Amino acid sequence: MFGYVTICEPELKVKDLKKYRAYYCGLCRILKEDYGFMGQMTLTYDMTFAVILLSSLYESQTETRMHRCKVHPVKKQFMLTNEITSYAAAMNVLLAYYHMEDDWNDEHKVSSLMTKSLIYRKAERISEQYPRQSGGIRKWLRELDECEKEGSTDIDRTAGCFGHLMEELFVYREDIWEKNLRRMGFFLGKFIYLMDAYEDLPEDIEKGRYNPLKQLYEQEDYEERMQQILCMMIAESTAEFERLPCLVDVDILRNILYDGVWSRYNKIQLKKSEERGK
Repeated sequence: MFGYVTICEPELKVKDLKKYRAYYCGLCRILKEDYGFMGQMTLTYDMTFAVILLSSLYESQTETRMHRCKVHPVKKQFMLTNEITSYAAAMNVLLAYYHMEDDWNDEHKVSSLMTKSLIYRKAERISEQYPRQSGGIRKWLRELDECEKEGSTDIDRTAGCFGHLMEELFVYREDIWEKNLRRMGFFLGKFIYLMDAYEDLPEDIEKGRYNPLKQLYEQEDYEERMQQILCMMIAESTAEFERLPCLVDVDILRNILYDGVWSRYNKIQLKKSEERGK
């Protein structure tokens, strides 16, 4: 997860902003309680979105909590938690574990080995509890690794690996909404992967690292093509979202899907515009 699926704060009502932060703080708290400090370090905005989405869809009974934390030691913070918060926390830790495992296998990063070792037992327990999700993460990270080793420029294939990974995480229950959640997660996952590749491309070219967009970058209409591809991915994801019977916190969810996901893209465009103006 890369932090692209977040709110557009200026467009969000004050009450909705407060509630969004309560979900975020709630996820942070559960990560700490269930997985300790290292679990807390895996916190992402992307998984906060999953908490809000699934809580709205399944109308989960949410508990209001008040706690202090290291970031806010003086004043207690408003937090919202439920069973889905616990699920999202588990997925956060599982993703972090397999990411560290890949980093160690591929690049032998000592920091990755140390982090992996610290959360090994917790990740093993999560894998036993959620075998489908665990198997999906391992499978699609391996496939993504193969794409990188081959130097694949097949954008659909490489982004699709992360899309398939995300769809497994979005399926909290295998029920009537599974098909919609899978498609929503798949296209959102592709959007996240492509946004990350788009943002990292200049540095990847400079350092000679793999990036599936390198071939497309050589074409004159690269920027227009990228915008079209990203728009298509998020349009497919939001179309599936609108088919779900989400009523609670729908303004927050729409703020994220229609505005928030573009925050980093807009910052990149602003930076490029400033550089051209120099």
